[in-house]
Amino acid sequence: MLGVGTPFASDDGVVVAKSVCEAHELRARAAEDPHFKIEIPAEFDQQFPSRDACRSHQAASDEDAPGPLQPIEFSHKHHAGAFQIDCQYCHSNTDSSPSAGVPPVELCMGCHLQFSPAYDELRGIQTLRKHWEQKKPIEWEQIHRVPEHVQFRHNRHAKAGITCQTCHGPVQELDKLYMTKDTKWWPWGLPTQKLEMGWCIQCHRQKGVSQDCNTCHY
Repeated sequence: MLGVGTPFASDDGVVVAKSVCEAHELRARAAEDPHFKIEIPAEFDQQFPSRDACRSHQAASDEDAPGPLQPIEFSHKHHAGAFQIDCQYCHSNTDSSPSAGVPPVELCMGCHLQFSPAYDELRGIQTLRKHWEQKKPIEWEQIHRVPEHVQFRHNRHAKAGITCQTCHGPVQELDKLYMTKDTKWWPWGLPTQKLEMGWCIQCHRQKGVSQDCNTCHY
């Protein structure tokens, strides 16, 4: 896995990095193979963006991975996993509002303005800064959705102690977010997937919650 751009080999077989991300990967390969010759130009011999940030950014932009490409290569694994940022820090008011919502650009920049300008090497950070400068919201591709005739309230579930991962899957392990399938089965052999009616009813049954139609359809 290499970062932005493509490294090139000089006439004497030395592989030259063309970005900080590539420099991280070339160093790692050289550490494993003493015969692998590399050259890191001074402008790319930097600590930031970190190797983890580079790899997560690239994984979030993988077209072959499940799920849609987002306007910004945002990695939940990097933010919620490695840095253990609480879901409600970004998706605020989830415990008090029926809707979870998405973080505004101001919230993202509140953190990223503290980071080294070197992170601008990453395309996702460039896009984020562009939205910030143009005062434009980020038009995320929605992944989790229930039909309009279903009234799902995040606040009721959050206050009941239902974790985000129960419905949204192990987001802290995913670079690129997508709808994860559930493996639970009805007692009489019918499969249920996340956010389908059968899956919701089964959860309500297990927790002793009302299964009356008007609970969700009103």
